[in-house]
Amino acid sequence: MASVIGFGGPHFFPLISESKPPFRVQVRSLRNQDASVLSSDSVVVNGASVVGESEGSRPLMDQGNGSLRHKVKEKQKIQDGVLESLEPLWDDGYGTVTVKDYFDANEEMIKPDGGPPRWFSPLASNPPLKDSPLLLFLPGLDGTGWGLILHHKALQKVFEVRCLHIPVNDRTPFEGLVKLVEETIRLEHASSPNKPIYLVGDSFGGCLSLSVAARNPTIDLVLVLVNPATSFDRSQLQPLLPLLEAMPEELHITVPYLLSFVMGDPLKMAMVNINSTLPPSLKLMQVSQNLTALLPYLSSLADIIPKETLMWKLKLLKTAAGYANSHLHAIKAEVLVLASDKDNMVPSRDEAERLRSSLQNCTVRHFPDNGHTLLLEDGVNLLTVIKRTFKYRRSRKRDSFTDFLPPSMAELNYTFDEELRLLRFAAGSVLFSTMDDGTVVRGLAGVPNEGPVLIVGYHNLLGLEMFSLVGEFLREKKIMVRGLAHPELMFGKSSSNFDNLRLFGALPVTPRNLFKSLSSKSHVLLYPGGAREALHYKGEKYKLFWPEEPEFVRMAARFGATIVPFAAVGEDDLLELVLDYNDIKSIPVVADIVNGAQNDAIKLREDKSGEVGNQGLFFPGVLPKVPGRYYYLFGKPIETKGREEILKDKDNANKLYLEIQSKIEQSLAYLLEKREKDPYRNVIDRTVYRALHSPLNTVPTFEP
Repeated sequence: MASVIGFGGPHFFPLISESKPPFRVQVRSLRNQDASVLSSDSVVVNGASVVGESEGSRPLMDQGNGSLRHKVKEKQKIQDGVLESLEPLWDDGYGTVTVKDYFDANEEMIKPDGGPPRWFSPLASNPPLKDSPLLLFLPGLDGTGWGLILHHKALQKVFEVRCLHIPVNDRTPFEGLVKLVEETIRLEHASSPNKPIYLVGDSFGGCLSLSVAARNPTIDLVLVLVNPATSFDRSQLQPLLPLLEAMPEELHITVPYLLSFVMGDPLKMAMVNINSTLPPSLKLMQVSQNLTALLPYLSSLADIIPKETLMWKLKLLKTAAGYANSHLHAIKAEVLVLASDKDNMVPSRDEAERLRSSLQNCTVRHFPDNGHTLLLEDGVNLLTVIKRTFKYRRSRKRDSFTDFLPPSMAELNYTFDEELRLLRFAAGSVLFSTMDDGTVVRGLAGVPNEGPVLIVGYHNLLGLEMFSLVGEFLREKKIMVRGLAHPELMFGKSSSNFDNLRLFGALPVTPRNLFKSLSSKSHVLLYPGGAREALHYKGEKYKLFWPEEPEFVRMAARFGATIVPFAAVGEDDLLELVLDYNDIKSIPVVADIVNGAQNDAIKLREDKSGEVGNQGLFFPGVLPKVPGRYYYLFGKPIETKGREEILKDKDNANKLYLEIQSKIEQSLAYLLEKREKDPYRNVIDRTVYRALHSPLNTVPTFEP
């Protein structure tokens, strides 16, 4: 699934503020081996307010290249007010800043000051999470450092963000830029050796990131390469280079318009702050207005990249691509490549696959509808992509709990209202829960708000019930449900198809993860039947396949967790199972492919016998049906608190285990009977009702 977020309205991102300068910066000239010493008072660089520090005020700062060390007192102040974690549905700010803000910010940055390349840190309203790693942004051809502006608000919640600014008239050679970044990461690594350092390299910055990583294989680096220009020798710009060199200065004014269409997609840029759920006519009107307002800004590219600078940057890019490509074998860093399939500047789609095969630890995500300037276009939230690919961590080894970042409101809305809109519309899910007195009510009021809570249920065909369940818990109760999923979905070869599972908190199903989930008082979703239920055969719908041992009961009792059994029906209203595992095994060529995939897949429950011990992974043949409806029933909560000693006994644990299984089977039968009385079970009836009366989540159903 494409890693995309597009939500929010317009908001002005101020560049200059008298009370809050836009960035803090320290400068070191590459032409002088001595660090520049700035006063502790505010100064002006490129027409924007910046803050410097005197030599005596930098006890944690050596003579390194542009390192942004806070003073001891400042660091302590930030530590005291730092957040330990983010709340579910937090505001990531995506869509509140647009490409126009990028051009506005650059008006000040492109004024020549004779200074060298330097780091700056965009101001955040609050410090990032405790122990947040450092993120260094290495820009593309523009060199201004503002290419990450659409993502600042989200990234500054969980990273210490610094951006590299290369002045318009600067002519520092590639080796000098490598040294600048290299000295910074070595300084940071010496200060925090157990923290990773992120290098986000855009186009040219991707080549720079790879080059630095090759020279520093012992430093824990995470590279995020956005359309890296390592394929510059195959660039569509190559035929234009002689023309650009021969072009008179007075005609250079036309180059920005040419570059804007080669480097990016103005239409995608204009769509950044458009609410994707708007009616098509209103959406088209807003896009038209934004595009009209954006086009005049494109002429400022002539100031950002004047002719002489453009020619220098292209030569610099050629050197950078050559160096990076010749050192790919030396790169030990973790790498994430983001590739635009409609990149008109370099062949990013093919290059991403080449890098995947050339690098030791490389993950790739494709964006089918975007151009070269991916980070300035609609449909991409960089932090969301990092989260979806399990790349965010605050120490050498990722921790699924301490490093987990809950979904933002924008991520929830986009995922369920855009990416999963068709499934949500077709399912028309309705949820019921059971109160302590046994009363069944619509909604989730019967499910405890305080954890630990273990939600145990039946796994429908292809796990279709999971997304509505997790989404509705977030919408109604703002509770994050951590689902335990097959490790193959998390780390297997086809794991990119399950990015949303990782985004919404899924964990590999292991005893350790169940232990940690319950000990952290989480709401946990567990399917004892696992893949055997989700990939059941013909004639097996709504049949439980549970192991003989009470795998989870004693674990739940150890932490006094509340167990909530639940049932979900509706798979037979959405899909018709036409080819199950037995059918597939009878097709020679297909059977060989499936068997090969199973041999390569991550194994689970190999020590178990019976049905659950033979959980072959395959994709069944299914056909869509005219949709009916999905129904959920969460049973009466079962308390284990105070029963820990009783449930230590295997017989007592097994008795409760069978009781839970029986309650789920009863709930399945209840829903199958009750759904026959739902006047809006059919999608056509629901659509008519919604058109006349209400939104999706309030369409009536049967009386419980």
